[in-house]
Parts: sequence; C-alpha cells; structure tokens
Amino acid sequence: MSIKFIASSKLPTPWGVFTMHGFEDLETGKEHVALTFGEWDSSQAVLGRIHSECLTGDALFSLRCDCGFQLQTAMQNVAEAGQGFILYLRQEGRGIGLINKIRAYELQDNGANTVEANEQLGFAADMRTYGMIVPMLEKIGVHRVRLMTNNPRKVNAMQDCGIEVVERVPLQVGKNRYNEAYLKTKSTQLGHMMSEHFFVEPLDPNK
Repeated sequence: MSIKFIASSKLPTPWGVFTMHGFEDLETGKEHVALTFGEWDSSQAVLGRIHSECLTGDALFSLRCDCGFQLQTAMQNVAEAGQGFILYLRQEGRGIGLINKIRAYELQDNGANTVEANEQLGFAADMRTYGMIVPMLEKIGVHRVRLMTNNPRKVNAMQDCGIEVVERVPLQVGKNRYNEAYLKTKSTQLGHMMSEHFFVEPLDPNK
C-alpha cells in the first residue's frame, strides 16, 4: 500500500490544540489523517485510537451509532493524558461507503440489524482494512500503543502490522434508545468487548 505523507498543521479543538497530519493513498486516492497531541519517544506506549470515518455520527451528531461519542471521548482522553494520537481513516460505514451505509440504514429501519443489513446488500459485516496504519504510525513515531477500542479486530490488526498493543482501553460511551440494539449486535455478532454493566446502565432520558 502506497501511503504518502502530505503536510501537517495545527488543529485547535475544544480539548486543546492537536497537530493534524495528512496522508494520501496513492492507489485509491483516499485521504487519511493522524491527530497527535503532545510528544513522546519511540519506547513509550502511547494512548491512541484507530477511528474509521462516520459522517453521520462524527459530523451530523447521529444517535444511531456510538462513533461520534467515541471520537470525542478519545480526543478528550488524549488531551487529558497530555499525549496521544488518533488515526482517522476514510472507511465510512465499516468500509462500504456512505451511500451503501444509507441503504443499510434503510434496511435497519425495516427491521434488519447492522450485520444483516450489510449482508443483504452483498457485503461482509466489516469490510475495513488497516494496512495504511503502518506508515502513518511510523511517521508520528508510534511503535507501542495503549489502544482505545472495544473491537478485538483492531487489536489484532495492529499486532499483525507489528505494532505492540500494550493495553486495550475500553471506550464504552454513547448508549441511547436509538442505538442500544445496534450496540448489542456489535457485542454479540461482531465480538466487540463491552461489559454487561454497560448494557444495564440507565439510558439517558434526553436521548
């Protein structure tokens, strides 16, 4: 995979000033971003997250998923820790793209769960790949990670790429009445590691 670093700039956010590093996949034309906060040396286990693009959750504040909640919490956690990174990968809809994601949502509106909807459209439940993370992490100097995720596939993907995952840091946020069934499907059918306590906590009455 041919990933080219393009440029870096400051990115002020509600949680602090991050540095944004832009990358281009020369084979697909897709653009990916690494956000970094603070400094570290190559021996440190750095707090970080691999986050796949979710326009609806990240930018449009959708309550159908937990993506936007996870992104904001990850950024806050990194800022509070004083150092860390987030890789923002352009893999909308677990890799099926935005329009197909909307088609999947339509199927979910009619009773399918998130896995069944993808399969009815002819896709696997999760189409994402993670080969692009290797040059991105190399550029920002990360070799050992404390990974914020509930998804064991991301842990395995990093280890397969030669990145040492020292710790998995749970990121259980954003449950509401619109996404509770979706989260349970991710837990039971996609193997996401969520505690039973997360599902018995009261729902936010405002969502």
